Amino acid sequence: MTTLKSKLQEDLNAAIKERDELRSSTLRLTLAAITKEEVAGTEKRELSDEEVTKVITREAKKRREAADAFAQGGRAESAEREKAEGEVLAAYLPKQLSDEELNKIVAQAVEEAKAAGAEGPRAMGAVMKIVNPKVAGLAEGGRVAAAVKKLLAG
Repeated sequence: MTTLKSKLQEDLNAAIKERDELRSSTLRLTLAAITKEEVAGTEKRELSDEEVTKVITREAKKRREAADAFAQGGRAESAEREKAEGEVLAAYLPKQLSDEELNKIVAQAVEEAKAAGAEGPRAMGAVMKIVNPKVAGLAEGGRVAAAVKKLLAG
């Protein structure tokens, strides 16, 4: 069985052979982040695919935030590079939920929370508790929170 980490490693080797600088540097940095995570505890361990996905998600988020920062700072070229690196990483992540799909899940959670007696803005925590396990890895926390806030306010 191929692990996600070994897939990244294979793709890195292919990118190096193809002289694809963007992909090879992005994958190299991501594999370094995975290795760092593996040796972070008291003993070295192999990360599960789920943990590797979390590292990739974190790396992709860093790229997005950097791209935004560069764009705001008027450094379009750097912003494009960060965006492109983020897209390389996105290929290894589960497909993100569309706004429509996310809103549907949030709406169901709001109904569940209401049924349990939680309503209005104070229900935020209760709704997030219901939504988070359902959207783990499929939508970013900030997006989820915004959707929940919007529906609770409405």
